[in-house]
Amino acid sequence: MSKYEFERSHRMHVVHNGPRQAPPLLLIHGSGASGASWSPMVPELAGHHHLIRVDLPGCGQSPPAPSYEVPDQAVRVAAVLDGLGLGPVAAVGHSSGGYVATALAEQRPDLVRSLVLISTGPSPDALLPQPFILRVLLGPPLGPLLWSRRSDAMIRRGLSATAARPVQIPDDMVAELRGTSYRAFRTTLRRNSAYIAERSVPERLAALQVPVMVIFGAADPRWEPSSAHQYDAVPSSRVELLPGVGHLPMLEAPETTSELLLGFTGTCH
Repeated sequence: MSKYEFERSHRMHVVHNGPRQAPPLLLIHGSGASGASWSPMVPELAGHHHLIRVDLPGCGQSPPAPSYEVPDQAVRVAAVLDGLGLGPVAAVGHSSGGYVATALAEQRPDLVRSLVLISTGPSPDALLPQPFILRVLLGPPLGPLLWSRRSDAMIRRGLSATAARPVQIPDDMVAELRGTSYRAFRTTLRRNSAYIAERSVPERLAALQVPVMVIFGAADPRWEPSSAHQYDAVPSSRVELLPGVGHLPMLEAPETTSELLLGFTGTCH
């Protein structure tokens, strides 16, 4: 692979917030989303950390990639951190972003100081029947047709369907979701499923020597909330269940989620 091809295959859109000399905090979004999904938490987190928000390949403002396998996604994130001269970082992943964060810690323990997984389903058996609007938007035969015709209102309804309380969806999040193709999203979902089917996340984490905090909404409609306790088997792990919160703690309870995250990262320097 030529140098140009290597750089091109690892190209990712990155947004920085907070002072560059502060402890680095890597934020990895979930399937089909973008770094904009962290927007409500940025003001609080940026007061304590140098935030690195990435758009994973095929999402937001990052171009598509040849592969959406979770380990390959982690390789690209590692290349970004290496290019920035950063590490070790506190790595935070929302939903399937937690798989990428876990794979990053598996491949490059030198880059990961601690892990925070938010609404990250631990294993295939924890997945619940999905909300109706998501089944329509994501599955054939209507999914491919509706995807390109999604209105802003439809995108907001789809996102809100995974919340347990009314949420304000940031405009930049809606705009960047338009940059995610149907093919990239569906492929990513399949690769995520394969990653946890091969080995559950708690099993993977148990083999690592890294502090872990898990934040889960107690009313998550995507993953069985009680499955968060599968992470209890991970040494040096901490599990936090948020009452009345669904799959989007960053939007539903940004203050509480930020406080938990900052309290945890503050003890892991």
